[in-house]
Amino acid sequence: MKLRVYLNFDKNKVTDPVIWQLAKEFDVITNIRTAEVKEDMGLVGLEIEGETEVVEASVKWLEALDGVHVEPIEQSIVEG
Repeated sequence: MKLRVYLNFDKNKVTDPVIWQLAKEFDVITNIRTAEVKEDMGLVGLEIEGETEVVEASVKWLEALDGVHVEPIEQSIVEG
C-alpha cells in the first residue's frame, strides 16, 4: 500500500525528527514529496509505503502525536 498525506507541524513539533521516528517505529518506506519548514510551522507532503496494516498503524501513530495534524492527499487518476 502507498499512501500520501500532508503533515502540518506546529511550532512545538517543527524541529522534532518525526519522519525519522516513524521509519524507526514502523516497517515503512517514507518519501518526502514536498516540504516547507519555517521557524513556527512546517508542512510536509509525505508518501508512506508498506504493508497495508503497517501503513494504517503508522498513520494512527502520527495522528496521536500532539502538534502534528495529518490530512490525506487526494490522488488523481493520472497520478495513480
